[in-house]
Amino acid sequence: MIGLGATAVSAMLLLSACGQDGAALARQACVHVNASIRYFERSTKSNISLAAAARLRTKADAELRAALPLAAQATSANGSMNALMTTISEGATVDEAHLIPALKGQCAVVNTNVNVNPAPPGNLPRS
Repeated sequence: MIGLGATAVSAMLLLSACGQDGAALARQACVHVNASIRYFERSTKSNISLAAAARLRTKADAELRAALPLAAQATSANGSMNALMTTISEGATVDEAHLIPALKGQCAVVNTNVNVNPAPPGNLPRS
């Protein structure tokens, strides 16, 4: 019965991704990634109790896990999103502290408007 439920959820996720481009799905994944980073970084503060730190790390892990299916769908739609998906998936075996720099960088790229028009030719330096 659990397998059937998981299949239904997977199908709903797949259908909900129809019509969305890879960048939009990656931005949705990065919402979860950024929440995960915030929880993880709060868990490392010196004024946080061990119990509170454990709760924050659990929330961080849950957010990172929630980002993975979105990142996988983004990669299916646009192969250039593969680095984000791969880094998120490393969270299963690598401590998040080691992944945070890469996750921040990858989400910064995802959230950057890469469709910026170049400067007109008249502004180029002369040789």
